[in-house]
Order: sequence, then structure tokens, then C-alpha cells
Amino acid sequence: MTSINETLELIERGAQEILTQEGLTSKLKKGAPLRIKAGFDPTAPDLHLGHTVLLNKLRQFQELGHEVLFLIGDFTGMIGDPTGKNVTRQPLTREAVLENARSYEQQIYKILDADATQVKFNSSWMNEMSAADLVGLASRQTVARMLERDDFDKRYTSGQPIAIHEFLYPLIQGYDSVALKSDVELGGTDQKFNLLVGRELQKQYGQEPQVVLTMPILEGLDGVQKMSKSLGNYIGITDAPNDMFGKIMSISDELMWRYFELLSFRPMSEIEALRIDVQQGMNPRDAKFQLGEEIVARFHSEAEATNAREVFVARFQKGAIPDDMPEKSLSATDGGMPIANLIKEAGLTPSTSDAMRMIKQGAVKIDGDRLEDQKKVIESGVTLVVQVGKRRFARVTLK
Repeated sequence: MTSINETLELIERGAQEILTQEGLTSKLKKGAPLRIKAGFDPTAPDLHLGHTVLLNKLRQFQELGHEVLFLIGDFTGMIGDPTGKNVTRQPLTREAVLENARSYEQQIYKILDADATQVKFNSSWMNEMSAADLVGLASRQTVARMLERDDFDKRYTSGQPIAIHEFLYPLIQGYDSVALKSDVELGGTDQKFNLLVGRELQKQYGQEPQVVLTMPILEGLDGVQKMSKSLGNYIGITDAPNDMFGKIMSISDELMWRYFELLSFRPMSEIEALRIDVQQGMNPRDAKFQLGEEIVARFHSEAEATNAREVFVARFQKGAIPDDMPEKSLSATDGGMPIANLIKEAGLTPSTSDAMRMIKQGAVKIDGDRLEDQKKVIESGVTLVVQVGKRRFARVTLK
């Protein structure tokens, strides 16, 4: 049987904040399975590894014997989460929300135990709420409280419009916790305000307040901005095995350890031992191989993970990439940079004309694939391994 301390150690792994630690310990000591809630707005059809940071934590709760409530915000998805936005988001249509929701259901069981997961839709209770009920819910929070949110405050003070329906988003998300009687709610650090609203509303409705557990926002391939499909710095969980493996291999050696902590199912003791091996001379690429194979196997199969590694090694001619490959960070204008300019700015050629000449000669490779288009524009938010000739390499992040 897992002790309370061992349970807390597992739950705390990778977590940014737990509010409150005492509340979580108290709930665990009761010995009964807890109701663990995490909400996802189906704003896009595909999940990426950034989303799985929460899914991994839900899986850990399942392994500890707790009940997971995977909430699809099909009602709130039609409002649009204003978190971190400086403009009002356009609501999704009902049809788009439902299509994306169906896609989510097909993807989450790559990580979660289907038998121990309850999928809920917040339209189930919100569609039953009358206008009078919604007004009553709105009366439980003040405008001053809403303006404590950093993004709302910034928009208000800068004169950017805030639509009334945007204030409803955190209220409805909070009410979801009331409807589900959740004991613990998980969310990204950017969701802290919304999660705390749920805690407050539970108190007002006479329920024991939920514990709020926030998880870090996973950086994308560029190691700077959060993983996002719109930024092009993401690894989709439906990506092909070779693409998934190659993207993982493109991350920096430093970012690799953050991915290990938040994405790997290995015990932290194993990860720390691996880190020590690297410090003592092990090639970081070999550690990254292990991470890549684990992730690919999770979403595909062990055989496809092994094959993806072999393809990667063959593509780069069995170790042709130097261990001390320089890393360059470049800034794009207008959302991208012509490949010849990128090669020159990365220090791989003395001029753009020389870069174009090398491309024409077939001497330039991007992530192991020969480049033929001299006019290709690289979009910002990506990290690429660029090779010019046989000996010039750079890992380039375009911001």
C-alpha cells in the first residue's frame, strides 16, 4: 500500500503549485477515492504533448486509485477562453465544438485508463440552467474580482474591450466544479484564477472546496514559447512516428530534462541517474533517444519507436551530427525568414548568395532532408537542424 508521503511525492512531481497542501493531505487521509477534475475546451481537433502534461498527472491519480473526470467544455468552448488573450476570442460553432470533442475522446485513451475515466460535457448542466439561474450565478462574483485577473486588468487599463460574456467563462468553469463535486481540479498555471473561482463557488454552494493543482506550461520545440499548434512549435500526439521522434530529437539538451520530468513515466530517480550519466560524459543524444522512444511507443508502438530511432540514425548517417553542434536563436520578421537568410544569419555561410548557391548544389539539409527550394520561407516558432556541406551544422530556433 502506498503511504501518504509516497502518494504526495508522486502527485507533487512536476506540479507548480498545490492550493492547499494541507487540504490535499486531509482529503487523502480520508482513504476514499477522490474525484479529480480537469477541463479541456475543444477549440482544436488535435492534442499535442503540451496537453498531455495534465493527462499524465490524471493518469498518476488513476494509478493511485482515484476517479478521473475528464471534462469537455463543449458549452464554454462556444464562449472561448479569454485567458492570456488581449482581444475577444471568436466563439466556435456548436458543430465545430462537437467535432473536436469527438476527436478528443479518441485521443485521451492513449494515456488514460478508459475504465477509470468518466468523460463529462458541461453542456449537460449548463443547457438546463435558466436565464434566471445564470443571473444568480453571475451575482456570486463582482466586477472588481474579475478585474483581478491579469489579462482582464491589462485590457481594461489599456482601453481594450472586454465583452460581458468573457466574464462568464471563469464563472461557468467554476460552476463545473460545483456540478461535478470535484475534490481536486488540475489546470495549467495560466488557469489559476479560473480554478480558484471554482473553489470559491463550492464554498458558496455548501461544498468542501476543491484542491487546486497547477501544472507548468510546456515549452515548445523552440524552448521559449509555450507549445502551440498556431506557433508551429508543437509535437502532436497523432504525428507519424518518424516525425514525432525527429521533433523530440530537435529539442535542446537543456529542454530535454524538462520534457523528461513532465512527459516521461520513468521514476524521477531514473531520470536523475540519467542526468548524472550525461554529466559524467554520456552523450546527451543517447538520453534523448530514450525519451524519444518512450514517447513514440506511448502513442504508437514499441516496434514503431525502435524503427523511428533507426530511421533517424540512418537519416543522419549514423552519428554524422557533431556533439558540439552550435545552437542559434534568430528573430523573424513578418512571421518568417527566407531560408537563405536563415543560413547566413546562423553563420553557416558568409552571405545569402553563397547560401543560395549551396542550396542549388544540393548541399543543404533541413532535419536530414535535402533542401531544393531556394525561396523557401521558414515560419517562426520552430527549431531546425540545418546542415551545409558535410561539416557545418547548427540547431536553429526561429522566434
